[in-house]
Amino acid sequence: MPDTHLSPGRMASLQRAERERFIATHPRSMALARAAQAHYLFGVPLHWMRDWPSPATLFVQHAQGATLTCADDFAHADFCLGDTGAMFGHSPAPLARAIAQQAAQGLTCMLPSTLAVTVGEGLQRVFGLPVWQMALTASDANRFVLRWARAITGRPQLLVFDGCYHGAVDDTLVDLDPATGATLARPSVLGQVHNHAAFTRVVPFNDLAALEAALSRGDVACLLAEPALTNFGLVPPAPGFWAAARDLCRAHGTLFVCDETHTISTALGGYAQAHALEPDFLVVGKAVAGGLPCAVYGFTQEVARRMAAAKDAAPEGHSGIGTTLAGNALTLAALDAALNHLHTAANYTHMLGIAAALETGLRGRIAQAGMPWTVTRLGARMELQFMPHAPRDAQDVRDHALGELEALTHLFMLNRGVLLTPFHSMLLVSPATTAADVVRLLSVFDALLAALVPA
Repeated sequence: MPDTHLSPGRMASLQRAERERFIATHPRSMALARAAQAHYLFGVPLHWMRDWPSPATLFVQHAQGATLTCADDFAHADFCLGDTGAMFGHSPAPLARAIAQQAAQGLTCMLPSTLAVTVGEGLQRVFGLPVWQMALTASDANRFVLRWARAITGRPQLLVFDGCYHGAVDDTLVDLDPATGATLARPSVLGQVHNHAAFTRVVPFNDLAALEAALSRGDVACLLAEPALTNFGLVPPAPGFWAAARDLCRAHGTLFVCDETHTISTALGGYAQAHALEPDFLVVGKAVAGGLPCAVYGFTQEVARRMAAAKDAAPEGHSGIGTTLAGNALTLAALDAALNHLHTAANYTHMLGIAAALETGLRGRIAQAGMPWTVTRLGARMELQFMPHAPRDAQDVRDHALGELEALTHLFMLNRGVLLTPFHSMLLVSPATTAADVVRLLSVFDALLAALVPA
């Protein structure tokens, strides 16, 4: 285990104390958790919701802006923000108005709303690509893009990075064998019967030699990638990596699919816009419509031409692409409001400024405490990482994993009214996040450091 300067006994003692504190101070959440066991698998509507480190899931009474109020009436400074779904804050007023207005005028018709053209113009303005389709989740959007990519290239293989996350897309739920470089079926995936490992290659992030070797056989339809890994801790691209990777994709006739569902935090329009990546496809979900279930995928005119040709050449029947509720009227209304009022330069200026202040505060405290930790930031998103440097790839994250310390950090801060993202230590800043929220988080972080290494 990496050296943390921390006593395992001390951490275990703190963890017990924090669990007892949660139980004593959250009786309503504890009671709701017990009652929900009668109605939901694992006691929650989505089993991920139990993956917080608290003795019971925190039940939410209401959320507004960057504040989440739990069932026990504690107001929390929310730096999780629905794991990016509420990146623009909970229930922004323009979004709430648009949803309420549309709800009185029809929810879904399987026909385009009169807002469709306006929304298309907004998507091109914000994200740069000219042609678009809609889905309900980024998982769906990624699935559909993979079908399109294989259809228009006639190639069977998909390429992803080790540690990637693209939602519940079976093709991407695979692992890299570090010893052989082979693709392995992920053992945690339930009900797996298809051999996705036979059609998906996995290479380490930031490894251009491995990327070129995987592309060199000429059978890879697309590289599906986040500009930075975000669900395995935040792993930034090395300088020059994407320019070289993009050239390799073009040289080998492989389409580049950029999944910006999390990296939309980078800047207005996302990482691809800010760094001129020029993807063939772009996928954005979660926050794109302010947290309403919605995802979009855009593509170039040339790709659109090839997609139309592939569809026209196929027999009549179901394409395996699309779902009935995709592009419904309520979603279009929310997306229109989000593109005009949430995806703005002013919002990103605020978010990035607050995020920079938070990063500076955390780094200063880590240095003063002499902890071998770091903070890696991508725009409004950052990771508190219990390792001495920003990770280079997923294996680097695995090698430095400190699960007990991470769980303690989450529960300690939750008990003092500050929410981090479960699964990893992500902190996200919204347009509603204030300097006072940052002060509150840093004050709790000071208390955590003092508790870990008492004087």
